[in-house]
Amino acid sequence: MPRVSRRGLFGSALVAAGAATAGAVAGRITAPAENDSRTVAFHGVRQAGIATTAQSHALFLSCDLASRDRGVLRDLLAAWTETAAALTAGARVPDKPDSAPGFSDHTDFATGLDPARLTITFGLGPALFEDWSGLADRRPRHLATLPEFAGDQLRPSWTGGDIMAQICADDPQIVSHAFRALRARMPGLGNLRWTQHGFLSRPAGGGTPRNMFGHKDGTANPVAGTAEFDAAVWANAPEEPEWFRGGTYLVFRKIRMSTAEWDMLSRPEQDRIIGRRRDDGSPLTGGAEFDPVDLNARAANGEPIIPADAHVRLVHGIPMLRRGYSYDYGTLVATSATTAAPAPEAVPAHDHPEGTAPNHTHGGHAQLDAGLLFAAYMNNPPEQFIRAQRLLAASDRLNTVVQHTGSAIFAMPPGIAPGESIGAGLRL
Repeated sequence: MPRVSRRGLFGSALVAAGAATAGAVAGRITAPAENDSRTVAFHGVRQAGIATTAQSHALFLSCDLASRDRGVLRDLLAAWTETAAALTAGARVPDKPDSAPGFSDHTDFATGLDPARLTITFGLGPALFEDWSGLADRRPRHLATLPEFAGDQLRPSWTGGDIMAQICADDPQIVSHAFRALRARMPGLGNLRWTQHGFLSRPAGGGTPRNMFGHKDGTANPVAGTAEFDAAVWANAPEEPEWFRGGTYLVFRKIRMSTAEWDMLSRPEQDRIIGRRRDDGSPLTGGAEFDPVDLNARAANGEPIIPADAHVRLVHGIPMLRRGYSYDYGTLVATSATTAAPAPEAVPAHDHPEGTAPNHTHGGHAQLDAGLLFAAYMNNPPEQFIRAQRLLAASDRLNTVVQHTGSAIFAMPPGIAPGESIGAGLRL
């Protein structure tokens, strides 16, 4: 059989799918296609779920390899790739080769449901490029464990991981179904480290989504398909290993937002903390959401209109693609006014106890966990996320009402052709 080139496989797959690009620059495909059948192509030059318009629901999954064995890594990536390719196309979950008669990995949990623009996006953690794997010389240039920043309250159970999967769809049942299917391929290959679930809604007719504080989140995002987007997101620097060029990095942070304390602030005070107006997202120096931010503008008393410690001022001019999701795990442990809240270690591991806040309804206290699953794509984490977070940690007034409790970074490989596994360029 004649050998088909990787480029030829890409072309065949895209023609067969009748793919129209979500955005093209100089004739190059920059994102898998979205079409009327509510499916997003899994195969392509880029992984889906990055430049793809954000879906309504997300689950972030992080796992560790079951053993430090390159063959285990290869087998897990192959199994997950096969599963993801089927699910995103709306097909049945493929059974494992060793499934016993009468048993199936296809649960019928999503039978009859629309794929709901399901995307499954995979990333590789720093530990996979240590000496044990023989991949140290292929480590992406900026793939290193994130530093701990001032004010971080990180929990190991929500931090790090060898491999991650970002599962997004417009139907939460489809997201859950995809998670179960990936989990079914893990025994003997991977151990679940953490999961986080999020949601996202957009105003009717589109528009920037809002976070748990009611402010628009992502106004300054670069637009997919533009030169600005490519320059901020895709890792094309010559210093990157060849197999990774065209990929990107994902920085994930779990950020608890103290909504009870926030809601007790006046709206003008909230706006000064952010540097934008809550109602329409406009900068304090402008009249519409996408008006330029003027950091030099002064009020009549000579003070800067956008305060020196405003969130917008500190991160202005540091581009990255924010693709985050809100989360709300609700009231986890309620206590009476005369009973001390349990110590964190006394709470079951599946809970998320990150502090206490007044429970005005019952006169006692409740442990709450709501906030932002910050997921940002970029091509130079030291100059983008790390630089921005150090500035924020030093003086952002938002720090009084947020806590960073989870942290991870992953290299997101470029896309693949049919018949290849994620990270094909590593030649595992």
